[in-house]
Amino acid sequence: MASLKETKTRIASVKSTLQITSAMKMVAAAKLHRAQQAIAAMIPYQEKLHGILQNLIAGCGPDVSAGIPLLAGNGSDRVAIVAFSSNSSLCGGFNATAVKSFLTELERLESEGTGRDKIDVYPVGKKISEACRKTGVVPKADFSNLIDKPSYEPAAEFGRLLTESYEKGEVGRIFLLYNHYKSNASQPPVREIYLPTAVTPASGEVEEDLIVEPGRKEVLEALLPKVLLLKIYTVMMDSCAAEHAARTVAMQMASDNADELLEQLTLEYNKRRQQAITSELLDIVGGSMA
Repeated sequence: MASLKETKTRIASVKSTLQITSAMKMVAAAKLHRAQQAIAAMIPYQEKLHGILQNLIAGCGPDVSAGIPLLAGNGSDRVAIVAFSSNSSLCGGFNATAVKSFLTELERLESEGTGRDKIDVYPVGKKISEACRKTGVVPKADFSNLIDKPSYEPAAEFGRLLTESYEKGEVGRIFLLYNHYKSNASQPPVREIYLPTAVTPASGEVEEDLIVEPGRKEVLEALLPKVLLLKIYTVMMDSCAAEHAARTVAMQMASDNADELLEQLTLEYNKRRQQAITSELLDIVGGSMA
């Protein structure tokens, strides 16, 4: 059984840990709040832009759409995976889920006949980079520096690299793997096709009363790259928000566990201290009566 000194040392250690987890929870919660505000401001713009794009695709018709490289396949059998994770740990199962999703995608592609020599991986997060090294996959390029503080220009530059790679025929398909911020308690893994673009024609009638200059095809060709660049930035913000949410919950659980352990240790310490005092008193009484 632990001595009073050992129990007291453990109490001090747990208190120190509790201070750290509480501080980390507050920091993560503040970052999550900022990320939520950024996403909330972005969603209306993205939805409107996406709606315009759908309308243009529907208005152009399949023949015109087939002539736009970013909408049509290019015949390449190479595949690119853009996988997102965090740069640091202490965020619950966030990174484990991201790595599992990445490994599952590798297995899926291999089962389809796409060997690893035909897969380009772009890790956005150090944990995915580490997973690549462990599986023997050499990243095409590492963009882990973008994930901590997502901003549009660096994300857009990354998006341009991907779209140019597709337009040149260097890759035939590009997939995005990330954890989606659904709620503070839920960050499910998501797999999306980035290119060829997965934007489908809008259901219902096309708004023929719209006046599009110089023409639907020309506007579509100019708008589609902008939507794709915005997609990378949005996914980056989504993954970042999911990370902060996971870390907030993880640190809250760690703080709750520390509180519970601290209560148990304090109770144990007080009981043992009371026993020690009682024993000393009995010794004193016994000595005076001798």
